[in-house]
Amino acid sequence: DSIRDLVVYTLESQGMQAHGFSRPSEFWEALREECPDLVLLDIMLPEEDGLSVLKRLRTDAATTGLPVILLTAKSTEYDKVLGLDGGADDYVSKPFGMMELLSRIRALLRRTQEPAQRRERELCCGRLRVIPDKHIVEADGQSVSLTQKEFELLCLLLRAPGTVFSREQLLSRVWGYEFTGETRTVDVHIRTLRQKLGGAGDCIETVRGYGYKLGNQDAGI
Repeated sequence: DSIRDLVVYTLESQGMQAHGFSRPSEFWEALREECPDLVLLDIMLPEEDGLSVLKRLRTDAATTGLPVILLTAKSTEYDKVLGLDGGADDYVSKPFGMMELLSRIRALLRRTQEPAQRRERELCCGRLRVIPDKHIVEADGQSVSLTQKEFELLCLLLRAPGTVFSREQLLSRVWGYEFTGETRTVDVHIRTLRQKLGGAGDCIETVRGYGYKLGNQDAGI
């Protein structure tokens, strides 16, 4: 617990947002609300070990590319191979220095975020094509004019194909936490967005009783 608290404190002191969890169940619950930019994962955990958590992250389409650094007291070559072969991006053995850990985190974020930013020049799903930087939206090859909120809502869904967003999550991500309107606002915008996109709007799927997701039909970045 003390190591985790120190890591969280150090990250926050460097201007990063960080949350610590003592049990995998707490982590999975938080992950349903928000996906982080990077995960620091210990191997020796209660409930399930870190390698099991890593496997679940890598087999879920929503988190398969999520950067993961393993933090563990185990330092044998075999343990490192298990972690790296399991999909970890880096490995830091305890005891470790905070400056080294920060350096590893920044290096991994640079490697993973910069290619993603380059790929985001174009977001595609089936007959739908969006160029975020230029605010261009094309459906079946035809230009489509969207409001700012419709555009932000579409880009959010396109960036996470297959991920189910609740109406509350969409409200907080697109309209902001200070928004006091009803979740029906999301339904109205989804409906008009589908209408404007025509047949290409079929890739936006309703998850009954919960929210919306972008179908995986030829989705990509």
